[in-house]
Amino acid sequence: MSARTLLKSLLVYQAWANDELLEKLTGLDPRDNEMKRRAALRLMNHIHVVSRIFAAHLAGADHGYASDNTEETPEPAELRAAMAEGDRWYLDYLETVSEQRLAEPVAFTFTDGDKGCMTRQEMLTHVVLHGGYHRGEIGRMLAQIEVSPPWDTYAVHLHRAEPSRRSHTKPEPLDA
Repeated sequence: MSARTLLKSLLVYQAWANDELLEKLTGLDPRDNEMKRRAALRLMNHIHVVSRIFAAHLAGADHGYASDNTEETPEPAELRAAMAEGDRWYLDYLETVSEQRLAEPVAFTFTDGDKGCMTRQEMLTHVVLHGGYHRGEIGRMLAQIEVSPPWDTYAVHLHRAEPSRRSHTKPEPLDA
C-alpha cells in the first residue's frame, strides 16, 4: 500500500470519526453536564484549530492563530460544519499533492514560537493521530457522564465503509 493510499484511508476515517463524535455532542443537552460538554467542545475545537494550522503549513500560508485553540467555544453544529470543511480540505489536498512533495520536508513555526520541520506526509499523519488522541479523551469524558461514546475506531470505520471485509477469511499458508 502506498503512503498516499494509506493517508487517504486515514483522512477519510478522520472525517467520519469527527462527524460521529460531533453528532453525539450535538445531541447532548447543554444544561446537563455543562462542564464536561464544554470541555469536550473545547477539545474538538482544539483538534480543528491544529488541523487548520497544519493545513496552512502545508499550503505555505499564514494561519493567523496565536494559540492552538480559540477564546470562544463554538456550538456543536457550527464546529461540525467547520470541521467537515477542514476534513474536505485535507482530502482535496491529498488528491493534488505529488508523491515527491509528500516526502518533502517543510519548516514551520509552532504557535508557541518553537521551530519545527516535518515532511508533508508526517504532517498529515500528525493531524490524524492528534485528532484520534483527543477524540479518545472525549470518549472517556462521555463515559464518565454515562453517555456512550461513538464506536469510532479505524477498524470499525473500515468494516462499515466496506462491509465485504467481514466475509474475508485468512488465506492458507503457501507451504502447507
